[in-house]
Amino acid sequence: MNIRTLLSVTVTVIATAGLVACQGGGSSSSSTGSKDAKVIATVNGAKITSEDFDREVKALPEYIRAMADTPQGKKEMIDTLVMRELILQQAAKDGVDKGKEIEEKLAELKKRIIVDTYLKKKVEAESKISDDELKKFYEQNLDKFKSGEQIRASHILVKSEQEAQSILEQLKKGANFEELAKTKSADSSAAKGGDLGWFGKGNMVPAFEKAAFSLKEGQLSGIVKSDFGYHIIKLTGKRAAGTRPLDEVKEQIKGAIMPQKQQQVFMKLKEDLKKGAKIELTETQPAAPAAPAAKPAAPAPAPEKK
Repeated sequence: MNIRTLLSVTVTVIATAGLVACQGGGSSSSSTGSKDAKVIATVNGAKITSEDFDREVKALPEYIRAMADTPQGKKEMIDTLVMRELILQQAAKDGVDKGKEIEEKLAELKKRIIVDTYLKKKVEAESKISDDELKKFYEQNLDKFKSGEQIRASHILVKSEQEAQSILEQLKKGANFEELAKTKSADSSAAKGGDLGWFGKGNMVPAFEKAAFSLKEGQLSGIVKSDFGYHIIKLTGKRAAGTRPLDEVKEQIKGAIMPQKQQQVFMKLKEDLKKGAKIELTETQPAAPAAPAAKPAAPAPAPEKK
């Protein structure tokens, strides 16, 4: 799925957010933004600023957010914001923004946002995981943190060998790898300077893996061809097989513990709220299902004739 498709699927959500921000209709651009915000587009007089852009990118799912930080991603995102503005302006002209259905949906959406925001703050505040909890989980699950040899690498991916050769020459002359990855790489890792994180054998395509594992830390590869295009790889870290130290797996442990802890906090919050409330259920409660009738006993067999 390309960046245009990924960003396009968010247009409905973004448009809804724009409606909430401008219930009076008209432009969706922020009226409370900083005076220093850079104007990145103007649509029939309505300004879309860098603050609008940053706010909408922040609202994107994390797996799309990194793509929106690439040159192509920014272009697609701005196009999405422009289209949202055009739709909102036309909707205002047609009076759609003042319809009863819109008002009801906005009122309902506002309730959900308030509830979600309250729960997020409350649950996050009371779901802190202590260092002792992390250590205890680590010590009880040491087998989960054993791994084979791993490396950390960054790469720049381009479509043609000629472009790869040009980039490799720039790198050999001292160009910054991370900056070139951000501006030249066609991979989603471009937003992170090409960083692919830590990985072991069997996680990458064979040609890429063979080249990456043969490098020394800090070394650049030559041009590596794969089914995805042409790569230039930089090895940024190496670690031997063994049990990973606690400091390296803290975030992994938090991810394992957090859902259950948040569920416990949420259940306690529900109980506490109900304890201090007067709740009257006027709706007739469904009756408990009747117990199934006892099965009639099977007739006794007739006595055998002699």
